[in-house]
Amino acid sequence: MPTTPFTSHYPIRFAHTDMAGIVYYPNYFDMFQSVVEDWFDHWLGIHYATLIVERKVALPSVRAGCDFLKPARIGDILDLTVHLQRTGRSSIAIGIDGAVRGFPSLRGEVVLVTISLETFKSIPIPSDIADRLEDYRRSTGGDPTRKGNFDA
Repeated sequence: MPTTPFTSHYPIRFAHTDMAGIVYYPNYFDMFQSVVEDWFDHWLGIHYATLIVERKVALPSVRAGCDFLKPARIGDILDLTVHLQRTGRSSIAIGIDGAVRGFPSLRGEVVLVTISLETFKSIPIPSDIADRLEDYRRSTGGDPTRKGNFDA
């Protein structure tokens, strides 16, 4: 089991950028969703699409924020690292750090809530997900510098 936080790598393409050649800020939020899905699939071992299609469980973002530290530009590779900040009955607060060539680029936070796609109401985090989240927390040791600004 890995002992470092999950990181995924995203090449910055023309479609991500604005006229200045830097990432247009709303595109970072799309990348946040991608890294969450990658984290579920590759680290937690829970296929994200299966949650939605077969299990009828969704994880919509109910809160998101980002501090933009340094622009990412077309041709860069943006490394996004997931930090589990805390879990609640139905919520998962995640910190996402972005870096380009090892230099901090952004510091984001996303709060997800587990809902039933049959009722569109919040539900407790399913036990298999809660167990894997706890495995992640234990394995990565958490990051005391990633205390979020959001209530979960």
